[in-house]
Parts: sequence; structure tokens; C-alpha cells
Amino acid sequence: MNKLILYIVLLTIVSMGISCGKKEEISASEKTLTVKLDLNNDTIEISKNDFQERKFELIALDEKNNENKVSSTGMIEVPPNGRAVISAQVGGYIKNSQLLIGDQVKKGDLLVSIENIEFLEMQQQYLEALEQLSFLKSDYDRQSELYKEQISSEKSYLKAQSDYKRTFAVHAGLKKKLELLNINIAAVEKGELSSLSNIYAPISGDISEINVKTGSFVASSDAIMEIVNTEHVHLELKIFEKDALRIKKGQEVVFKLPESSGESFFGTVHLIGKSIATDRTVTAHVHIEEEADAVFIPGMFVQAEIVVDNTSDLMIQEAALLELGGKNYIIKKVSDENDLLKFIKVAVNKGEKSNGEVVIFSDDALDNGKVYLLTAND
Repeated sequence: MNKLILYIVLLTIVSMGISCGKKEEISASEKTLTVKLDLNNDTIEISKNDFQERKFELIALDEKNNENKVSSTGMIEVPPNGRAVISAQVGGYIKNSQLLIGDQVKKGDLLVSIENIEFLEMQQQYLEALEQLSFLKSDYDRQSELYKEQISSEKSYLKAQSDYKRTFAVHAGLKKKLELLNINIAAVEKGELSSLSNIYAPISGDISEINVKTGSFVASSDAIMEIVNTEHVHLELKIFEKDALRIKKGQEVVFKLPESSGESFFGTVHLIGKSIATDRTVTAHVHIEEEADAVFIPGMFVQAEIVVDNTSDLMIQEAALLELGGKNYIIKKVSDENDLLKFIKVAVNKGEKSNGEVVIFSDDALDNGKVYLLTAND
């Protein structure tokens, strides 16, 4: 059969007036709209009169933008230069420690003083080397002149040179040690020796950790305290291996701090790790937008979604789908001539549903600028 007759039936019941004392009379008129569907060219023709009587509607496709996201978790972190672990160059006893966790310090502020008798010995050795260096420099210069004039032997010249250079190296080494201990060299050279070594803040920030008390002994390998600069925080997200290739620099990130608030914050992927950790994840470094407007503490747990791409889907009211022979169609208007509306059926596949609308896909071109027949009111 080349033609299929599709019947869309609207039954209208008209109730007549009822007269007192007479038998109730009801007349019903059944009107049938016959739409001819030609399977060869898929054309549907409906007269404008029938279209209006049956209260059909014409609707347009909706275009919906969808964000494809990758979920991940991570932590608030600071850059490597935003975190400083304070330790002593040489072990000793804590002499002065006035700071508390949470105190703010500026670069160059005094953090703690360490006392050790070895500091006095270093300064003594430095002064001795300084005195010897002065004498040996004079002797070296004298032997050099005598050797040039062939008055002194080469052996005497070489010995004076060796003694001077050896003492120079000792002096330079001791001076560098004292500088690392923040001991005032000028004061030492004036004879003002000190058993204290001061440790100053290498960066500005907040004291996040203190591991000592006044009077306690610390070795050079011990961490005395930690300073964290939260001026520039970022996210360190863990991306599962299966999603790693979808993450690109510049992608938008939306994240929350589930343990502290439900507020959403935004950021941008800045760097992606090039190695896979033992837990089969890759690390993504994310810059936070407007970070100064919120208080982020390093170590906070975050839940994040990375927008990897945007897609545009076409949607239509689910009632506009027509099922024929186990397939779904929408009825597309193609012309409006004289007293006749012409449509064609377009085969579609259904996607996700949302609020009475359904995403549709088709091998044929779908145009959200065209109108389609809604038969839900028939």
C-alpha cells in the first residue's frame, strides 16, 4: 500500500436544551479530520479550516545549551613560595619565642632566638682568623716582592702564599657561617660577642604551626614553625585517569567548600600534571577568581566541577512527538499556500527528558527556526 490514511479524531458532544416535562434529547456530532499521509514523499496536508477547528498548534524547537562537566575533589593550597618551614642553621636552645599560631608576620620580622655556646666559639675563631689574615697578608706581600727581586727563595714565597690562602679560606668560611646565623659581623669585629642567633621571617604571612617552647632544644633538622602566605591561594584537584585527557588549560571550574558553606566559587584551570599518581589520578592546578573576596584556608577540602565543553541540543515538547510503526516523528511545516497547510514527517530519536520537553536527534536537518505541529490538543 502506497498511502496510509492517518485519522486524528476529535469528538465534540453538543448538549441540547432540556424542556420541562419532555424527554431529554441529546444530539452528538462526530467530526473526523482526515489527513492524507503519502509515504512516498511523507507529505501531510491539512486545510486551514480543519487546523483551526481542531485547535492544532505550531511550535518551534527549543535550543538548550548543556555544559559537560568532570567532577573532582581536591584542596585549597598555596604556591611553594607561599609556605616556609623555619629551622635553625645550627642546633640550640629556644631563648625567645613570643609568637602564637595565627599571628601575622612580615618578611624580616624576628621569629625566634636560639642560644648555643658554639656561637661564641665561632666568633672567637673568626677573630683569630681575622688577626692571622692581616699578618699573613703582609708576610705574603713581602715574600712576593723579595722573590721577584730574587732575594728570597721560592720555598719561602710558596709557604707564605699557602699560609695566607689557607687562613683566608678559614676566615671566609667562618664569616659566612656567622652571616647564616644572623650574627652581626661588625659587632663581632668590635669585640661584641653573642651566644644568640636570631631567626627572621623569610616571607610574609600567618604562623600556621609552632613546634617549640621557650627553653626547648632544637636540632638543625627540626622544624621550629611554619609560615603560610594566603595572599595567592589555588586549588589542587585530583582528576581520575579516565578524565585526564578531557582537561585543558583555560577551562572553567566551579567549586564548593562542603564543610564550611554551600556557596559556589569559580576558577580556571591553569596547569595540568604530566604524570599519574599511584592512586591513578592527575593533578590540576586551578587559579581562583576573586580570591580576595573569600577567606580560604590552605588544606580545606573542596568539591569541584570542571566544564570541559558546551553542547547545544534541540528540544521539543514531548507531546509533539508522533509514534508510527515503533518510530518517533515530528511533523514539520513546509508551506502555507491558499487554504492548505503542508507538513512532512521527520524521523527523530529521543534523548533526555526535562520539564515536559525531550531532546531530539535526527539524521535529517533540524532547524530551530522552523515550526512544527503540536497534536496534543486533538
